[in-house]
Amino acid sequence: MLKSLLSLLSFFLLFNGIAQKKTGAQNPIDVKFGDPYILKTTAGKYYMYGTGAGAKDGFSAYSSDDLKTWKPEGQVYYNTNKNGWGIHSFWAPEVYERNGKFYLFYSAQWSVNPTNEEENFKIGVAVSEKPTGPFTDLRKEPIFDPGYPIIDANVLFAENGKVYLYYSRCCYKHAVESEVAGWARKKGWFQEIEESWVYGVEIKPDFSGTIGEPVLLLRPPVKMDDPQAAWESLSVTSREVNRRWTEGSFIFKRNDTYYMMYSANYFGGKNYAVGYATSQHPLGPFTKAANNPVLAKNTDSGGIVTGTGHNSITYSPDGKTMLCVYHGRTSATGEERVVFIDKMEISQEGVLKVYGPTTK
Repeated sequence: MLKSLLSLLSFFLLFNGIAQKKTGAQNPIDVKFGDPYILKTTAGKYYMYGTGAGAKDGFSAYSSDDLKTWKPEGQVYYNTNKNGWGIHSFWAPEVYERNGKFYLFYSAQWSVNPTNEEENFKIGVAVSEKPTGPFTDLRKEPIFDPGYPIIDANVLFAENGKVYLYYSRCCYKHAVESEVAGWARKKGWFQEIEESWVYGVEIKPDFSGTIGEPVLLLRPPVKMDDPQAAWESLSVTSREVNRRWTEGSFIFKRNDTYYMMYSANYFGGKNYAVGYATSQHPLGPFTKAANNPVLAKNTDSGGIVTGTGHNSITYSPDGKTMLCVYHGRTSATGEERVVFIDKMEISQEGVLKVYGPTTK
């Protein structure tokens, strides 16, 4: 009898392991996206959007019922739609379900470029009747032009009916003086340090433009003794590149507090990592958390994951577990970005924690 039970248990464990591998439950999941974003529709189905995955001048999507098995849905947005305004560099899509329609916010290189800027990125919005598209741009131009390149759109639909757009000003032609910049110049490494900053701005409910001026919300630390400086400056202090990033923002509200997660360091390097900041208002001021970074490479502790960043959040099918969705690289995937989904939670004291990266 004991022998039979052991045999049955062995079979169950083997079958369960095969099933998990088959469904893609193991991190990283079998989706080759950068900047992953998961929409959970009112019908309860999940759709994932991201940068890359073979999409030609646009975006593709995957669908799932359980966050484990992902079905390719093909390309859902093409820049050749009747109102398309972008010509390349289609990045960081996010899709929101509103009033029975689906709205895709994204960044791309704008074709209107009279000064021939290398980075002329702007943010646009497209609409579809279905989460699988086809998405058509609302207008033949971006939402707005702040006068500098911007990427990484994220949207908050506030309880009072207001709509807020968050984005990252690119490092391009944005040299900033700081103690870190002075330190790098003194060492003879870099003459200047360019930075990207996160802004927020209220936008019109029909997404046709902005209301008021953008507000600076997050930027890299100015002083080297700032508690955040060590982890946010690794791209410079490791002599990787003359840039410091604050990008990939994702905002959500828990109780009376707004949490803004963000990514720092070179997106193509191993030190890409995630922190967060909190505020009592959608447009700040935001205070960075003492326990940053909350998600970073694990190779220093024997793991195989690096380049963890540009996250979003979703919830388990039962709605009880908060999940952090992000991209990273492993020793097996090399330079290719793949998707991870790990548990996250916020304590009663308001401290955010991500239980990752894992390769379970």
